[in-house]
Amino acid sequence: MKQRISTRTVVIGGLAVALLLAAVVSYYASGSPDGLERVAENLGFAGTAGEHAAGDSPLADYGVGGIGDARLSGGLAGVIGVLVVGIVMVGLTRLLRRSNSDSTED
Repeated sequence: MKQRISTRTVVIGGLAVALLLAAVVSYYASGSPDGLERVAENLGFAGTAGEHAAGDSPLADYGVGGIGDARLSGGLAGVIGVLVVGIVMVGLTRLLRRSNSDSTED
């Protein structure tokens, strides 16, 4: 007989894996430019790019402002990103669940 795995267990496990990847694996991320930046450099128009609107935000450029160690900053930014997405996901799930229970009561 197969034992069912609860949705809560799957969500918590997925969140743990995402946090581990964000915190640890990002430490080994390449410091080389990404594909778009590389193409811009190869074609000679990389210097024409301007700063984006969120360039002054605390999490700009895959890092946390004020932390000097780039690898620590990148890992911390990843962890913050995972937590923000998790909070949004939980909030939306609760809203949808409430919406469904309200519509079934009518």
